[in-house]
Amino acid sequence: MRALSIPARQSPRQNRLLAALAEEDYARLLPHLELVPMPRGRVLNESGDAQGHVFFPTSSIVSEFRIMEDGSSAQIAVAGNEGAIGVALFMGGESTLSRAVVYSAGFGYRLGSSVLKAEFTQGAALQPLLLRYTQALMTQTAQTAVCNRHHSVEQQLCRLLLLSLDRLVFSEMTLSHELIADMLGVRREGVTEAAGKLRAAGLIDYGRGHITAFDRQKLEAAVCECYAVVRAEYERLLPQAGHPSSWQPSRIAPVTPAAAPRGHFVHDAVAQG
Repeated sequence: MRALSIPARQSPRQNRLLAALAEEDYARLLPHLELVPMPRGRVLNESGDAQGHVFFPTSSIVSEFRIMEDGSSAQIAVAGNEGAIGVALFMGGESTLSRAVVYSAGFGYRLGSSVLKAEFTQGAALQPLLLRYTQALMTQTAQTAVCNRHHSVEQQLCRLLLLSLDRLVFSEMTLSHELIADMLGVRREGVTEAAGKLRAAGLIDYGRGHITAFDRQKLEAAVCECYAVVRAEYERLLPQAGHPSSWQPSRIAPVTPAAAPRGHFVHDAVAQG
C-alpha cells in the first residue's frame, strides 16, 4: 500500500464539524487532535470492537459496511469532511455492528474516547453538533436501505458517485468494480453493466480505471430521490450561517468526452477489475 505524503497545509478546520466550533471550544480540543493518514483500505473499526477514538476526516472518505454471516456486505453510510466516524462512542454504545473502511485516501484527525466523553459530559459545544450530525447520518442510513430495495443499480451508482463528489477536496479517487459491488450489495457484473449504461447515456466516460468525463448535472437528473433527501437533511442540520464551514457540496464542471484530453482525469472513481 502506497504511503500518503502529508500536504503542506493540514488543519482540523478542514473538517466541517470542527470548523463549526467557536474558537474557545476549538482551542480546548486542538491539543488532543492527532493527524492520521487514511490510506485506501484502512479499517478504522471492526464490527463489535470497542472504539478508542472518533475520527474526523478532512480529505478522506469512509464507508460504513454491515457484514453478514456469509461474508457478504453492503454499505449503510459514507462520511467525509462533513462528519465523523465513531458515533457509538458518544451515543453510549462503545462499539458498533458496522465496519468502517477508507475508500478514498486522504487524511483526518482522531480524538481519544476519554476526551470526547468529557466534552459530552460537560455539555460542551461539540455535543449538540455531533448529535445533529448523528441525526443526518441516521437519515442517510435509512434512505440507503430504501434505495437498495427499490431503485436500480444505475441509480444507486449515481447516488454513490454524487455522495463521493460532495465530500471531495481533490479530484482523484479510485474504486474497483468489486468494491463498488460490495458497497451497493450487488453482483460485480451488475456494476459493470450499470457503469456501461451511464457511459452510453453521456453521464460518465471511463477508460482503464479512470473516469475521463463526468457530467454532474446529468447525474443529478438521473439519480433517484434518495440523494436529494439525504443532502437536504445534511443541509438542514449541519450548516452554520455565515461560517465557512457551511455544508456546500463540491461542484465539478461537466466535461464532454470529446473535450477531455487523453490522460486527463476529472474524477478517478470507477476502476476496472
